Amino acid sequence: MSDRQTRLQTPLRRVRGFGSAKNGTHHWWMQRVTSIALLPLTLWFAFSIAARAGDRWEVMAEWIARPFNAVLLIVLIAVGFYHTASGLQVVVEDYIRPDRSVMAINMAIKAVLTLLGLLAALSVIRLAV
Repeated sequence: MSDRQTRLQTPLRRVRGFGSAKNGTHHWWMQRVTSIALLPLTLWFAFSIAARAGDRWEVMAEWIARPFNAVLLIVLIAVGFYHTASGLQVVVEDYIRPDRSVMAINMAIKAVLTLLGLLAALSVIRLAV
């Protein structure tokens, strides 16, 4: 593009097509939604575990096996791991260069967190069934 064409364009026209005008907002909103969802789930989990402090393993396994508790635990795991992956993505994108490294690191983070989340969820399901 010539210098003359650049000068005749509006500032909006010059930046159109550069950067993301869609993903950032969705990502930001999902961070807020998951953090709001984590608040009651984490409080429920913390108070439930604190109330059973000192109980034997069998009692805890029985508590996890109750359908309501199992479902809430799986939701806590899913939302927690998603929120963690989303937050780590922001940290990596903000502080790591070059961009090729960012993509590889984000893929590795998502793979590890997905595997850990599935392992945690399957552990709850195994106790519940």
